[in-house]
Amino acid sequence: MRRAAGLFSALSLLAIALAVLVLVAVRPPVPVVPLVGPVSRILVEKAARRMTVYVGDQVARVYAVRLGFAPAGDKRVQGDGRTPEGHFQIDRRNEASAYHLSLGLNYPRPEDRARAAAEGVDPGGDIFLHGQPNILPAGMTLGHDWTAGCVALSDAEIEELFAATPLGAEVEIRP
Repeated sequence: MRRAAGLFSALSLLAIALAVLVLVAVRPPVPVVPLVGPVSRILVEKAARRMTVYVGDQVARVYAVRLGFAPAGDKRVQGDGRTPEGHFQIDRRNEASAYHLSLGLNYPRPEDRARAAAEGVDPGGDIFLHGQPNILPAGMTLGHDWTAGCVALSDAEIEELFAATPLGAEVEIRP
């Protein structure tokens, strides 16, 4: 009798848990207010894998991001898989990127070039905020750090960001 009561209690808890999951899963998505630019500032916090987008002084969006395949530390040399840290600006826009849209950063900056020259290395370049590789099926997002040093978003997120971000927008990348 005790065994049956224990089994009934366990099954009851399982049924309640499943019901809660179903209710959460079928809840309609919260409507998102469109991102209206121009974006003035973008903050990337590498450790949190988070990008905060500002319009004026107001937070307009927060996105989860993926970084270079070896993200710890500042970019030092081409091929190190690190995402650079510091203050940058959006200096180019590419609608025909190998990744779904891209916003280019002005990396390497003069100080990056000087440091690399002093160390006798190539600082790398072509650092972008971009979407997923164009070869992936639509809607697929890689769930790990995979870039060569860029900051990756989902395709829908980069579409939104690309439409609202002008040349000259500030980008800060923190450790």
